[in-house]
Amino acid sequence: MAFHDIRFPASLSFGAAGGPERRTEIVTLANGFEERNTPWEHSRRRYDAGLGLRRPDDLEQVLAFFEARRGQLHAFRWKDWADWRSCRPSQAIEAFDQRIGVGDGVTRVFQLSKRYRSGDDSYLRPIAKPVAGTVLVAIADDPKVEGQEFSVDPATGLVTFTAAPDIGAVITAGFEFDVPVRFDTDRIVISMASFKAGEIPSIPVVEVRL
Repeated sequence: MAFHDIRFPASLSFGAAGGPERRTEIVTLANGFEERNTPWEHSRRRYDAGLGLRRPDDLEQVLAFFEARRGQLHAFRWKDWADWRSCRPSQAIEAFDQRIGVGDGVTRVFQLSKRYRSGDDSYLRPIAKPVAGTVLVAIADDPKVEGQEFSVDPATGLVTFTAAPDIGAVITAGFEFDVPVRFDTDRIVISMASFKAGEIPSIPVVEVRL
């Protein structure tokens, strides 16, 4: 399966239902207690971008996108309107949003990531599909210049510095990002309500591991 570096039309994915999915294995013991475990280190997101009544041009755009991806065969970018930035929805992206590493004087490459906190616990999510041109980076609270002091690979989310950060220097970043997904069906059903409007009741997509 190939990855096509193209985003599903963001204007059409707005309003899609979905979010993260976990897999938990639960065994109930004879004494009534439970043992819980998970084979997944990272959550997997699912969405349904089913379109209500839309202009025929919108439906044609989705149909063309589906055919060009060959149904489930090729993955693509997806904008999760509920979670697409390194900061809170009410804030602006800054180079200090997320801590992505600590310098050791040798390492020059760091993976973009986003941490989800609740109480004393947290989950660190690797970000593999940042949006080009949105990534801000700082070392020890000193913002750096992209193209001169660092570069970003939008296909992997790897940040590479021209010089290794000093030992103990905290590396932070802010960014927009997409989710790598594929269609979760090989069939699209289109219903034309009139000459001016139609609908696609269900367009399921699922996150892929990269």
